[in-house]
Amino acid sequence: MHVERLFLSPSRGEAQQECRQIELLAGKGIVGDRHFAKADWAGQQLTLIEAEEIERFCAHTGRANDLSITRRNVVTRDIRLNELVGRQFRLGNCLLVGVETCEPCRTLSQRLANEALSPPEVVKYWVGRGGLRANVLTSGRLACGDALAPVESGEEAA
Repeated sequence: MHVERLFLSPSRGEAQQECRQIELLAGKGIVGDRHFAKADWAGQQLTLIEAEEIERFCAHTGRANDLSITRRNVVTRDIRLNELVGRQFRLGNCLLVGVETCEPCRTLSQRLANEALSPPEVVKYWVGRGGLRANVLTSGRLACGDALAPVESGEEAA
């Protein structure tokens, strides 16, 4: 259970930047990301998605593997993110809390649609597979390869 890739988006519509590491600030999110310090919706601070789900979608649609296509911030491997909704977890040296699943939106559906797959079909495909929205509880740096581990009941959380 680890971080495979990291991305941030400096501004709306701008191409994502792949990073080897990012800085997280408690209650604010990713330093340099367009959502930093915003609170327009729950879990806006950080988004995660499973690499396996992106790879499955690419295979299903005949696309080349591209772990950036969903525009999530953190791409993980070997963990079921939906199981972290409502739970605290450690990501590298940071503590986070899973807020809600990150369900597909119109922007994602339009970006991933093609001649063989309409926007509504893209949404249908990604429902329940779109990742996790999380809030940052403790500040720190996150790097590719860092571990992701749920905080077990009774474990010291902070």
